[in-house]
Amino acid sequence: MKKHFGHITILVDDYDKALDFYVGKLGFVKIMDTAMGPDFRWVSVSPDKDAETKIVFVKAHTPDKKARMGSQAADHVFLVLETDNCLRDYETLKSKGVTFFGEPKKMPWGTEVVFEDLYGNHFDLLQIA
Repeated sequence: MKKHFGHITILVDDYDKALDFYVGKLGFVKIMDTAMGPDFRWVSVSPDKDAETKIVFVKAHTPDKKARMGSQAADHVFLVLETDNCLRDYETLKSKGVTFFGEPKKMPWGTEVVFEDLYGNHFDLLQIA
């Protein structure tokens, strides 16, 4: 049986701000944006339209969710975004205002650099060796 992760959730305070960052700055594709009630939308994005795994934005509407927004993996990398050219994407994202922690470094497994989203979640931009 083939298995994969279909959706991963990220807590956000505002759907449109999250879309602006993920689509406008990271270059992701909006997959779906559907109203599901007065204050709830199903909003999903992915690195490209054919990606198997999508990110779904979940509005942090409770004190518990608000407290966890931006720190779903504490200060550790939350997700790894694989690319075919880390340096190119680093330069492009940096020019769009994405915050990075250092510069791309060659490691035994590839070239990588950590960045954060607008909430403080850490992502690893990785070009596999």
